[in-house]
Amino acid sequence: MTASDADKAGALLEVAKGVLAVEAEGLLKGSARIDSQFLKAVALILGSCPPGRVVVMGVGKSGHIAHKIAATLASTGTPAFFVHPTEAGHGDLGMITRDDVVLAISYSGKSDELLRVVPYFKRHGIMIIALTGDGSSPLAQHADIWLDGSVGREACPMGLAPTASTTLALALGDALAVCLLHERGFTSQDFALTHPHGTLGRRLLVTIEDIMLKGADIPKVGPGTTIRNCLTEMTRGGIGVVGVVEEADEKVVGIFTDGDLRRSLDSNCDIFSTTVAKNMTRAPLTMKAAQLAAEAADVMERHKVNAILVTDAVGRLEGALNMRILLRAGVV
Repeated sequence: MTASDADKAGALLEVAKGVLAVEAEGLLKGSARIDSQFLKAVALILGSCPPGRVVVMGVGKSGHIAHKIAATLASTGTPAFFVHPTEAGHGDLGMITRDDVVLAISYSGKSDELLRVVPYFKRHGIMIIALTGDGSSPLAQHADIWLDGSVGREACPMGLAPTASTTLALALGDALAVCLLHERGFTSQDFALTHPHGTLGRRLLVTIEDIMLKGADIPKVGPGTTIRNCLTEMTRGGIGVVGVVEEADEKVVGIFTDGDLRRSLDSNCDIFSTTVAKNMTRAPLTMKAAQLAAEAADVMERHKVNAILVTDAVGRLEGALNMRILLRAGVV
C-alpha cells in the first residue's frame, strides 16, 4: 500500500468513526429526553393490546424502520403489524379497528401520506402515537402522544439522508418493545412459542417424546440374550446402545453400549454364550418423555454418554435417543 493509499484508507476510517459518533450522540441525547410521554405510550399500548394491536406506519426510510419495529413488537408479546399509509388510503384502513393504537413515524411530521389518514383515526377514536423530530409538526399536533425523535444532526454530511434520526427512531421502538415485554412478564418460553423455527424455539419446545425412537424402533433385549444376539439388535437400532429389559414387564434393568461391547471383547469372553446381563451397565441413566430434548443433551454431555433410555413413571422402557437424533432435530 502506497502512502497515498494509506492516507485514503485512514480518511475513510475517520469518516466511518464519525458516522458512529454522530449516531451515538443522537441516541444519548434521545435517551436523556425520554419522559412521561414515553410512559403514557407504554400504558396506552398495554391498555389496548389485547384486544387491540399496534399499527405501525411510515413512509420511505421511516417505513423501513416501522416494519422492523412492528416485527420486534410482535415477536416480544405485543401484537403489531405494518400498514403503508398509501395503501391505507386505498382500503387498508379497513384493517385497523377502534381497539388498535397507531404508531406513526415521520421525522418531519409532515408526510402527506400519513396526514391524509389522520382524519380517519380521529373520526373513529383510534389513538395515535407520533414519533417525529418536531413537536410542533402537524402529525405531532394531531397525535394523542408525541415521542421526541429529534437529532442535532444527521450523519450524512449533506444532512439529507436519514441516518442518526432513523437510528434513534429504531432505538425508541426497541425501547417501547422491551418496556412492554417487561410489563407483560414476557419470558424466553413465550418468545420460543412465536419462534418455533428458530434455535431457541427448538431448544425450548421440543420434548424428548417428539424425537425419540418408539415402539418397534427401540433397540432392546432381555437379560438372557447372548452378547452376539445383542450385537445384532444394536446394529438394527442404529444408536449405539441396547436397552436391557425384563421380558415380563419391560422394566429397564440395564443398558448395553458400544463401550460394554469393547470391554467384553477385551476380556476374551465368548460372545456366543455369555449373556448380556453379565456385561451390561446396570442402573443406567434414564429420562422421561415429557422432558425437553435440550435437557437430554445437557445430561448426555455432563455424563459423557452418547445415548440415553427413556422410561415411564414405573421404569418401563418407552424410548431411546442419541446425540445424532438431537443434532438432526436441531436441538444441539
